Amino acid sequence: MIQASYSTQGMSDLVNNPQDLAANLRPVIERMGGKMESFDYAFGDFDAVVIVDMPDNTAVASVAMAVGASGAISSIKTTFIPMEEAMQAMRQAIGVGYRGPGG
Repeated sequence: MIQASYSTQGMSDLVNNPQDLAANLRPVIERMGGKMESFDYAFGDFDAVVIVDMPDNTAVASVAMAVGASGAISSIKTTFIPMEEAMQAMRQAIGVGYRGPGG
């Protein structure tokens, strides 16, 4: 599960140009060998909750890092992983091709 909150700019981009972000995110997840089970908006601490089935922690961390690096997200929550896997995820995140709502 990935929980995310949009940045002010990310939310502004969505209001000014409504779009299906699940359609943007699904191919990114699939490139990392995963499957998006659902993408839902939420009220409260997080704006979106995405349920994914990923091959390993590195793949989900890479997706989370790529989405976070887009600037559209102010916070993102996944689960903890060992530093070695985090480093591998950082290296993989650059190639996943996520474009945020303004991109």
